[in-house]
Amino acid sequence: MSASIPAVVLGGSGYVAGELLRLLSMHPQFELAAIMSGSQPGEPLARAFPHLACAYPQARFATQEQAQKVLCSAPQAALFSAAPHGVSAALIDTLLTAAELAGTAPRVVDISADFRYASADAYARVYAHPHAAPARLGQFTCAVPEHLARLVTPHVAHPGCFATAMLLASVPLLAGGVIAPEVFVSGVTGSSGAGRKPIEGTHHPLRHGDLYSYSPLAHRHVPEVSACALAATGVEAQFAFVPHSGPFARGIHVTLQAALRRPLDTPQLRSLLAAFYADAPFVQVTSAAPRVKDVACSNYAHLSAVAARGTVAVMCAIDNLSKGAAGGAMQWMNRLFGLPESTALTAPAPGWT
Repeated sequence: MSASIPAVVLGGSGYVAGELLRLLSMHPQFELAAIMSGSQPGEPLARAFPHLACAYPQARFATQEQAQKVLCSAPQAALFSAAPHGVSAALIDTLLTAAELAGTAPRVVDISADFRYASADAYARVYAHPHAAPARLGQFTCAVPEHLARLVTPHVAHPGCFATAMLLASVPLLAGGVIAPEVFVSGVTGSSGAGRKPIEGTHHPLRHGDLYSYSPLAHRHVPEVSACALAATGVEAQFAFVPHSGPFARGIHVTLQAALRRPLDTPQLRSLLAAFYADAPFVQVTSAAPRVKDVACSNYAHLSAVAARGTVAVMCAIDNLSKGAAGGAMQWMNRLFGLPESTALTAPAPGWT
């Protein structure tokens, strides 16, 4: 086996950073060299992630300077950013600039929203503040791994968790021209999608035993879904999306509906989805309704679909922290380094989460 590749994680003690660490602990090629935390430098990693103490018994959170030293000293390195949007871009820009001056070439997968848009104006329209590193936007491509066979940029922006599920469900049908480009989506996400800091409306004790919508028809990830769908299919689709907060910790379930453009029955619809994802190791098309428990804590996506009376419904279940964030990012980083896409990602869901 060739020498290990140092991995640097931005994002401190967040849930997505924790999932990245779990995946890195199982990776035969990437080795954690630094996990940066602006608020907890020097603190034991296991204090924030007790479940990872067995994998990282001595590791401590690093400063930005320590993370930068790793990236500037290694000829190649993997930089994962799980920092918040509005913070990630400036950090990545600073670290890449230092690495360029040192003559090294780290590869980046950003899980924040900062590099998901093609222009600074498009980003500012959604997030209402200027982009922190507009000159870097052209160095990133935003797509789910299953929808882009060949990458032409050195770095990748991973779509959001809801966006990942919506794109997996919609892109095959839009690409095949079988549905009208007006797509209606209802989705439910677990409480871990709201981040580690509890706030009114997202704190799990308030969600437990309850179900409610938020940001109906105004979710900020819809523009990135439309942009990614256009890039993958050439179709300008409109997504009417109503997200919901669910009474569980991990997972996402979306139901997509659209009008058929040509006659199609349920077996034909499922065959279309299966053919589209025939070479996608993490997407499984089933006749049974997808269940969150069957994918939670894994990198797999389960899809099913029905067609009736001129309408299609496609259901998709994924894990929000893995397939929708850290796992999808690991797929991309594997590809950026020429490794098998599935490396460290094939563990099945526990099933009884």
